Amino acid sequence: MEKLIEIRNVSVVYDTKPVLRDVCLDVWRDDFLGVIGPNGGGKTTLLKVLLGLMKPVSGEISFFDCGKNVSSLKIGYLPQINPIDKRFPISVYEVIASGLAGEKPRFRNFTSLQKEHIHELMIQMGLEQFAGRAIGELSGGQLQRVLLARAVVSQPQALILDEPNTYVDKKFESHFYELLGEINRKTAIVLVSHDVGTLLSMVKNVACVNETLHYHCGSDISGDWLNEAYTCPIELVGHGDLPHRVLKKHENN
Repeated sequence: MEKLIEIRNVSVVYDTKPVLRDVCLDVWRDDFLGVIGPNGGGKTTLLKVLLGLMKPVSGEISFFDCGKNVSSLKIGYLPQINPIDKRFPISVYEVIASGLAGEKPRFRNFTSLQKEHIHELMIQMGLEQFAGRAIGELSGGQLQRVLLARAVVSQPQALILDEPNTYVDKKFESHFYELLGEINRKTAIVLVSHDVGTLLSMVKNVACVNETLHYHCGSDISGDWLNEAYTCPIELVGHGDLPHRVLKKHENN
């Protein structure tokens, strides 16, 4: 396997509170890594470290391309909270195309190949009928698809997703996960989700972040591993093919 990202002994502190402590993690070129853990455990902080948005107080992050150490990778990112002001007068096509802004020469149009790629991606995401529509007219789920398309239009080496199904409309949810499977054929994916049951049915490897990081190669994890990683008893509740939920055990005072 070819390594893309290597994290070694990374620690992050907010004010004086440790958020990540001595975290080690490898992300591989064909990886689909699921990141789970309790609220406040440091999942989003880990993503910010991967994206270079937060500097750790200790430890190292290394990136690799074809086995060679490089200063950075092309990484797509879909945050949990929409960063776009829906009042801004911009179309669906323009939002997706903005993901290629760094590859377009100044004062020149996109190439025919780039335009074709944008169009194909819109079809893949079920957005072709919204191409000229203003983003303010979209539902939350439709906008989330637009932002996913923008994140992958540049064909990044890695795609980082923070709770991507938060705004996805239910009728598109199963297709959304199918899309991630298609994207993973060419792009490594790091996916944070509270929907552990659905996540485990999709990913190749699992990392549980709860200040420290517990890594599991493969997605066939046991209840004992989950209990240890979450540091509290949890229960997986499944209903056939429906999404699962993770429930913490509560003590009555």
